[in-house]
Amino acid sequence: MKKQKQQKSRKKLRIFAAGDLHGDSSLAKQLAEKAKKANVDLVILTGDITGLLETENLIKPFKEKGENVLFVPGNWDTEEAAEFLAKHYGIKNLHDYYLKYRDVGILGLGNPNFQLKLNEKQAFNTLKRNFEKIKDLEKKILVTHMHAAGTKSELSGFAGSKGIRKAVEIFQPDLLISGHIHELEGVEEKIGKTRVLNVGRKGKIIEI
Repeated sequence: MKKQKQQKSRKKLRIFAAGDLHGDSSLAKQLAEKAKKANVDLVILTGDITGLLETENLIKPFKEKGENVLFVPGNWDTEEAAEFLAKHYGIKNLHDYYLKYRDVGILGLGNPNFQLKLNEKQAFNTLKRNFEKIKDLEKKILVTHMHAAGTKSELSGFAGSKGIRKAVEIFQPDLLISGHIHELEGVEEKIGKTRVLNVGRKGKIIEI
């Protein structure tokens, strides 16, 4: 009974998640406006922030709106670019890392430096280590750029990560957020109890 009351009184975390900006600063401004209007607690970017178009003002619009921003680097983001964005704008790079926000544990895995395939054993072991740090929290979110193996995003013809899939199956986070596959943006599915979202360039409001 006491647990039920605690669950009812728990304030949900409101997230705006998006990815694959590919250096488009005008898109960054649009997404920042959406996040502000939605009154979110966190903005999570799923990688491929930089790209062949503009490379400036990709995070600035979110900071000007007062948003808390987390991200993982995608294959278009170099480690140097990710480090610059994190330090220059005071945002958190979740690659191979985790953090705790209220009663939610958030961990991430990117694939910077033009990686289109992960070292699957290393990917799983990294996620295993970081899941251990957040296992006692009420809710858990995994943020990746690459999709998990066996998900609908593989309809694109690009294989997903077996390491990410294994981690999701074993640790069952409440949410897996990814990007990378543009043509399947918005696709939702489940792996066990885990809600799996490909958030893409339009972005998505998520409550957890």
